Amino acid sequence: MPEPLLTREEIRRFRATVYEHFEHHGRSLPWRAGYDPYHIFVSEVMLQQTQVDRVAMKFDRFIQKLPDFAALAAAPLREVLALWQGLGYNRRALNLKRAAEAVMLEHNGSLPSSPDALVTLPGIGKATAASIAAFAFEQPVVFLETNIRTVLIHHFFNGRASVADAELLPLAAALLDRRNPRKWYSALMDYGTSLKKLHGNASRRSAHYSTQSSFKGSRRQKRGRILKLLVERNSLKADQIAEELSIDQSLCEGILDELVREGIISKERGRYRIA
Repeated sequence: MPEPLLTREEIRRFRATVYEHFEHHGRSLPWRAGYDPYHIFVSEVMLQQTQVDRVAMKFDRFIQKLPDFAALAAAPLREVLALWQGLGYNRRALNLKRAAEAVMLEHNGSLPSSPDALVTLPGIGKATAASIAAFAFEQPVVFLETNIRTVLIHHFFNGRASVADAELLPLAAALLDRRNPRKWYSALMDYGTSLKKLHGNASRRSAHYSTQSSFKGSRRQKRGRILKLLVERNSLKADQIAEELSIDQSLCEGILDELVREGIISKERGRYRIA
């Protein structure tokens, strides 16, 4: 039998540290109020590539306008994108709407609770599916994200320059409070946020860490500006968009064609609009 990663006493002490921090410094986040499965689902998709503070600013208005899966599934994509403005990576908004449609059509309007079922929904990867299962349904699943990596690397791999997830996952499983997975992951992530502020981002020493390219002037920024314009103006030609946004027309047309292929916009008689 392999030797355990940690003793029971080490696990107890570590959990006590995390929970004590949570008791005094836990964050009040709108999607934690009641842990409604729909609210959790929306927040997790928003949080995939966007910081918590920005998501918190947008979340309440999104939920007020689209309060459940039925409303989101029935909403025009243009409305969803308008509510999404400022969160970036607009394809996530399309996937969120498509996922709501799948929940209504394939799951009778109820979000499935298992990670295996959740991962079949558009835009939901394994880590997001596990996070939804833990927060919305108290499933004792094991997963990693940047704040969890920060905590584990800071505490257990302090002298290492590179740590693989294969080493972190067994540790995360051993430390998981299986009786209270929702509270545990809330506390662990909040603790990771504090550690970053105090000691820097230890998750950068993850073997899987990658830096994000600059947003300013990027193709991603131009995509966002084009979509914002189409949300505001409904229907435009490529040359009108290029002139309005001061974007090279060939580049603009390439981005427009890309957005058409992705199903976010449509083209009819030379004019583009939100699909």
